[in-house]
Amino acid sequence: MLQFLLNKFSLLFFTLILILFGSCVNDLEEIQKVTYDEKTPNEVIQDLDVIYLDSGLAKIQVISKITEIQRSPESITKLKDKVLINFYSNKGEIVSSLTAMYGEINFTKGEMYVQDSVKLYNIKKKQSLETERLNWRKKDSTIYTNSKVTIKTPEAILYGTGIKTKQDFTYYQFLKPKGKIDLKKSNIKVED
Repeated sequence: MLQFLLNKFSLLFFTLILILFGSCVNDLEEIQKVTYDEKTPNEVIQDLDVIYLDSGLAKIQVISKITEIQRSPESITKLKDKVLINFYSNKGEIVSSLTAMYGEINFTKGEMYVQDSVKLYNIKKKQSLETERLNWRKKDSTIYTNSKVTIKTPEAILYGTGIKTKQDFTYYQFLKPKGKIDLKKSNIKVED
């Protein structure tokens, strides 16, 4: 009788184990259907500091407090909560720096934009550009915006809407300039 109860108990126990483990099958595709959100980044990095090289020389340094990387459908990196981008010369020296509170790099298109408290600074010329949004194109190293812009140089403060410049900020072109400049007191050259 005892043997019969033990066999029944063992069979019942074994059946329960099979039911429990058999019902716990996790189909990865089913889980992804329930939990997948295409807006969720593939990676999140805190305190990113990366230097992009070309032929062994530093070209661009990107520093960001929070970085979110998304690989699909396009390769997009979101830079959040303070962004610093340094642009280097061919000699490996920082020629200009770009700061903002937010930025996005679209590696698929070779473009970037930054926004919120944007400042571009040329170290050698001691001139700064301030705006709310700037765009950058990799193929020609052009920085541009259609937003309101303020440029501060040792000689003048210039205002306008829209600007186009190279990433080193050695020259610039206002799309719609405003303001007055005393050309007799400044070193600004006017081209005809």
